[in-house]
Order: sequence, then C-alpha cells, then structure tokens
Amino acid sequence: MVERQAEDRAVTRTDTRSARMVQLLTQLAPVEGYNLSALQDVRFLRSNRPLSHVPVLYEPGIVILCQGCKRGYLGDQVYVYDARHYLVVSVPVPFTMETDASEREPMLAIYIRLDLQLASELTLQVDELLGSSSEPPQGMYASPMDDALQVTTLRFLEAMTIASDAQILGPALVREIYYRILSGAQGGSLRAALGRHGHFAKVTRALRTIHSRYREHLDVESLAREASMSVPSFHRHFRSVTNTSPMQYLKSARLHQARLLMLHDALSASAAAFSVGYESPSQFSREFKRFFGRTPQAEIDWMKATYALPAPSGSPVYVSSH
Repeated sequence: MVERQAEDRAVTRTDTRSARMVQLLTQLAPVEGYNLSALQDVRFLRSNRPLSHVPVLYEPGIVILCQGCKRGYLGDQVYVYDARHYLVVSVPVPFTMETDASEREPMLAIYIRLDLQLASELTLQVDELLGSSSEPPQGMYASPMDDALQVTTLRFLEAMTIASDAQILGPALVREIYYRILSGAQGGSLRAALGRHGHFAKVTRALRTIHSRYREHLDVESLAREASMSVPSFHRHFRSVTNTSPMQYLKSARLHQARLLMLHDALSASAAAFSVGYESPSQFSREFKRFFGRTPQAEIDWMKATYALPAPSGSPVYVSSH
C-alpha cells in the first residue's frame, strides 16, 4: 500500500512537470516552425499539423519533445521520440520523419544543436567518474526521459522565459542537460560516439569532409583515405553508421543543402544545383524530385506554407534540415 502511494505521488509529480513544460513551451514557441531563443544553439519548435514521410537530415543535436510525437525511420529501425523519450543525434544521418500534431495539441519541442567541444569535455569528466563506456556508438538513438532530465529541462524552460535568466543561467542549464544525457541510461552510446578512436570516429571524419566540401568532386577512394581505411572497409563501416552508401549520402547532403539555399537565399533551382556541385540542372531536378517527391519549386512552396524557418545563424559544419 505504501509503495503504491509512493508510485502514485511520483506519477503525479511527473504529470505536473509535463503540464508546466507544455505551458512554458507554448509561450516560447508561439508560431509554427522554428522559434529562436536567447541562446544561439537552442530553438523551440512548434507544429500544428501532422507530417508524414518527410526526408530530413538532422545536425548533431538533442531533441526533447514536451507534447506530440515524432517517428524517425532509418532502414528497418524506428525511433519514437515524444514526451517520454528524447532523441540524440551524434552524426548527421538522413532518415524519414513523421509528426503527430494538431491545432488543439501541437507538437512542442526543444532543439539543442550539439556543441561538440562542450560534449567532449563533459564526456571526459563523466568517463573519469563512471568509467569509459563499453556500449557501441550510435549515430542516433531515442531514450526514455528520466526524472533528473525532466527536472533539469523544466528549470531550463523556466529560465528561458525571463530574458536575464536566459542569458545568465541558460548556458549552465544547457550544460546540465548534456550531463544528464551523457550520464543517463544510454549516455554511454553518445560518449562512445564522441570518442576519437575506432571505426565510428573514422566515419565521422569522413562525414565532416562531406559536409564541409560537398561542392567539390568527392569519390569513395578520397573519402576512404580521409578516414584512413581501405575502400571495402570504409563502405562497410560507413553503411553501418548511416544506413546508406557514401555516394548516396553525398547526394542526400547536396540535395538538402540545395533545398535550404532555395528556401533561405531565394536561389533558383539551377543556381542551387551549381552551388552544391551539380553540373547538370536537369539531372539535379530529376534527383531532387525523386528524393523529396516534389519538383524544386513545389517543395519550396510547400516548405514556406508548412514551416516558419529562420535563416541559419553562422556556418554549421553539418547541413540541418528538420
């Protein structure tokens, strides 16, 4: 009886925190799409409608949903992230995303772009305290939201509603969120992914090359050399991390970047094609329609009608297309 009462009180506390987080995020994300925050790497997301089969390429980051549900499809894996599960992306992987949302119950989420320097620094500290991770590194995973992370996230949202608190307390609370995730149930997978050794780290170096030099002529041989691996070994390990081949990944990165250029910079399809390394605009248009399911112009019209996307700040290493 006593144990049951304790469990009921714990559930009540969790539900109360969840309701308050939804209330705060509704305030912080008043418009559909991306809402900027006082912190450069933090944005608040809102979607008032369901979305299905949307190709995305996330930057490395953390997505914490407070209401609604998202599903990511990568090969035969399904990643569900909702009010009880958060998503961690350690390397950019192209996958298909669905969103459950409505005007009455919009999808509300926090997106934190992964600060690799901060994450690596905390990884060293956590490894010293908990021991090095024996878990395999993962490019993406969904993990249950525990009480400690929920409490920290609520404190973070409370701080972000007050301008001075956001500036002064916000960075420290983001650091605490990192710590909760790195030391959490699946934190070992993220700590392993941030390591500098092993096949995963070598593939990560190749991914950085793709995203920083996608305009150039890149081939498998040069990427394998960049990763210090033989071509067969590189193919095998690259697919194990991204679920696709290096050349298909390069094509995906170029198409996502071209879409952002057309959306944010109002480039024509031909100009965007040349900007991302295509020599033939007609080939670009064919591959774009095959990948996104719409012509370039139809895709941009759809995105403008569906998302309120602020222009990207700075020059991220990876392409972001949520």
